[in-house]
Amino acid sequence: MRVLIVTDTFPPDINGVARTLSTLGEGLQRRGHEVQVVTTVGDAKGAGLKRHVMHSMPLPGYPGLRFGFSSARQLLEIFDNFRPEVLYVATEGVMGISAIRAAGKREIPVISGFHTNFQTYLEDYNLPGMQSIAQGALRVVHNQTARTLTPSADTAAMLEDWGVQNVGVMGRGVDTDLFHPRRRSPELRGSWGAGESTPVAIYVGRIAAEKNLDLVVRAFAAFSDAEPDARMVFVGDGPRLASLKEEHPEFHYAGARTGEDLAVHYASGDVFLFPSVTETFGNVVLEAMSAGLGVVAYDYAAPRLLIRCGENGWLAPLGDEAAFLAQSRAAAAAWNDAAVRTAARQTAFDLGWERVIEQFEHELASVMRDRAA
Repeated sequence: MRVLIVTDTFPPDINGVARTLSTLGEGLQRRGHEVQVVTTVGDAKGAGLKRHVMHSMPLPGYPGLRFGFSSARQLLEIFDNFRPEVLYVATEGVMGISAIRAAGKREIPVISGFHTNFQTYLEDYNLPGMQSIAQGALRVVHNQTARTLTPSADTAAMLEDWGVQNVGVMGRGVDTDLFHPRRRSPELRGSWGAGESTPVAIYVGRIAAEKNLDLVVRAFAAFSDAEPDARMVFVGDGPRLASLKEEHPEFHYAGARTGEDLAVHYASGDVFLFPSVTETFGNVVLEAMSAGLGVVAYDYAAPRLLIRCGENGWLAPLGDEAAFLAQSRAAAAAWNDAAVRTAARQTAFDLGWERVIEQFEHELASVMRDRAA
C-alpha cells in the first residue's frame, strides 16, 4: 500500500498524537508499505518517513501546537506524485479538511482519526459555549470519511452519540523495552532530594489548563499528608508551566523529555498522578505502568481499560474529585508495594505496538477494498 498520513503534529513535537502517528507510520513501513506524511514540522535529522511540510500558525494561547494550511493545488500535486492508495487524516483542522476534499477529487479512500478532545478545551481557553458548535463541525468532517478510528470505547460511544458514522476503536501500545523499571536512576532521584525510602509522585504530560493540573496539586497534598517527605515532579512543557512554577516553587520541574531520558524519569518515580478528564486514551498511563508505576486516574479511557483498582493502580469515578483525593491517599500508603508495581508492569507488557500496527494495516486495506468494490 501507498499510505499518506495528514497531521498537524508530528515528531519532534512532544505529545501522544505525534508519537502515535510516528510509530504507526514507521510500523507500516517496516511491513513493506510506502508511507509519506503531510505535516507542519520538518525533520532536522533527515531520517524517518518522507515529509511534505506545510505552512502553519500557532494555536491561540498555546504556541506549542499548530494548525497547518495547504491549498487543494498543493495536495493534488502530492497525490499525483506519490499516488497514495489511501489517506489517514489524523487532525480535523484546515489542512485535514482540505486533504479530505482533495482526496474526493482523486477518488482516494480516507480514514480519519479522532485523537484529541479539542472540543472540551474551548472553555479552558476562554471560548465558553462553543462546545456544541465544535461537536457539529467535527461530525461533519468525520462523516466525509469512510471510517473514523479512535483509541477507546468511551470516545467511540461519544462520537456515535454525536452522529458520527462507522466509528472503530483502535487502541494504543507501548514500547516495553524503552519504558522499563530497570531504568530507575538513584542519581536522578537524588537530584529531586529523594532517597530510596522517599516516595516520589510524578506527572508527565502537557503543562496546560486542559490537564486539570490544579487537581494534581491537591492530590499531591493528600499524598503528602500520609508521606510528609514525598516529592512531586512535573515532566513536560506548556502554557501553564511558568505560572505553576511561580505558585509552587517547592515542586521539581524537569521540562520536556523524550526517548530514553523520558523513560528514566518515569522509572525514577513511584506513583503517577493523572487527573486529566479530556483524554481520548492517555498514552502516558501505559508508559507509566510499563515503567512499573501505580497510576492514580479517573475511570475512563485508558485507565478504565488497564487499571484494576487496588491491584495495579487506583481509580476514581470520572469527575469525582473527593474520590480522586482518597485514591491518592491510598496510593501513598502503597507507594512501594512490589505487587502493585509488578502487576502494573505486566498489564503494559501485554500491550505492545505490533498488534496495533497490524490492526491499522487491516483498517487501511479494508477501506481500499470497499472503494474498489
